[in-house]
Amino acid sequence: MDAPSGHWRDEVVALIPALRAFAWSLSHNGSDADDLVQDTLIKAWTNRDKFEPGTNLRAWLFTILRNTYYTNVLRRRREVRDETGEYAGSLKAAPTQDWSIAMRSLQVALQQLPDEHREALILVGAAGLSYEEAAEICGCALGTIKSRVNRARARLLKIMDADDATDVMALETMSVAGRA
Repeated sequence: MDAPSGHWRDEVVALIPALRAFAWSLSHNGSDADDLVQDTLIKAWTNRDKFEPGTNLRAWLFTILRNTYYTNVLRRRREVRDETGEYAGSLKAAPTQDWSIAMRSLQVALQQLPDEHREALILVGAAGLSYEEAAEICGCALGTIKSRVNRARARLLKIMDADDATDVMALETMSVAGRA
């Protein structure tokens, strides 16, 4: 149907009081009922070509209204009322880009370490192995592993020019993991 006939439009207009009464029975609020009827009429007008002439226009409109109402109810359940913005203001997320940049810098710096220092630092700092376990894996003395880890940390700080607090925190995280 390209353009609705005057007959179709007249029938829809005649059903507005019944639609409003049904909307009010669902929402129990005059303003919400008016909004619901308006949404229903917009949807009906937009989809008028889907209405089959000769079928029950009243049932078609009431179905649109009912479905619109329940869709809105479901949507409202997921929403949080926050007129003052207090709830939204309490939501915070730490920026992630600082850690991402620090980790990339750490990876580049690790590649500049001698193999035995990098290996010791990764085993103790990143993998969380004890010094004893790392020494056993590397086939060297406990003191050698401790020395390698200490030299690797010091060299990393120098390579990364760790004035930046994020770099120091990343290295401290590795240090704490290594002591566990």
